[in-house]
Formats: sequence, structure tokens, C-alpha cells
Amino acid sequence: MAKLEFSGQHAGEKVLFVFRRHIVAVRKGFYGLLITFVLGSLPFLIWSSNSNLLWVSLGGLILGLLIFLYHLMGWYFSVYIVTNERIRQLTQKSIFGHSVIDLSLSKVQNISYNIPGMAGDILNFGTIVLQTIAGDMIINKVAHCERVYNELSSAIYEAGGGEAKKEEDHE
Repeated sequence: MAKLEFSGQHAGEKVLFVFRRHIVAVRKGFYGLLITFVLGSLPFLIWSSNSNLLWVSLGGLILGLLIFLYHLMGWYFSVYIVTNERIRQLTQKSIFGHSVIDLSLSKVQNISYNIPGMAGDILNFGTIVLQTIAGDMIINKVAHCERVYNELSSAIYEAGGGEAKKEEDHE
């Protein structure tokens, strides 16, 4: 595995793993593609003798593809980086806007996950909640939720002094 690095990484900080939301998070873009194409095609289907209305269908398809690509880009460039010190949430807000949230793993008091019914079970996604004194970080539609939860739990245990607690128990 290649050594992962990111902007703002501390000296000695190691990237443990990177994850992103499930592709189902792009469904709004797919719906936008579908709706604009269908609405653009309706005039041609109603007045099929006018071949110039095919341009309206093509316009609906192009607009729908732009909507889909906008949502796909937001999904692709939004990632969660888990290091031995923190979890960094990089969110692409728009074409030019983005936000970064850092949460120290040692500040996490509780972690839980939820699989939202049959769709979550079949498509293998869920919600992870990281609770701190300051508030909660809720990560919706996480791909392979249970695996990410287990990896996060291990990272939080190690960052929170899990090894130090073991040593105190042995003394």
C-alpha cells in the first residue's frame, strides 16, 4: 500500500485509512438526469412529426448530465481521512467551495452505527455517529458501514490511550 499524505498533515501523523460515502449518495444527481431527460423528451413524444424537437430532448439530456456530474463530483471529492490522531472530513460543497472538519480521535466519547433497513442491508451502507462533548459528527450513507465502524473503533481506542489503560491494569 502506498504511503498516503494530505495537506495539513502533522509530523509523525500516519494515515490509517480513507473512506467515502456510498455511491447511493449520488442518487439526487441520477434523479436530476432522469427528470430533465424525460421532460425534455415529452414535446417530441407528443408532437413526433416535428423533428426539431429532438434538439429539446438533447438539451434535456445535456442538462441532466451536467446535474449528474455536479453531484458525482461532490461525492468523489468528499472523503474522510482517518489518522492515528484525528478524523478529517473533506466535503466538496460546490464546484469551487469546500469545507474541512477535524475531530481529534481522543475526544470521541462514543461511536455507533445504524443500518437503515432493507436498502441499507442490500446495498451495504449505513450511518456512523461519533459523539463528543462538543457535539456529534454524523456520517450518512457510509459504504461498508460495519467494517468502517470497526476500523474507527480500533483507531479511537488506540488514540484514547487504550495502550496506557492496559498498562495501568497490569500494574
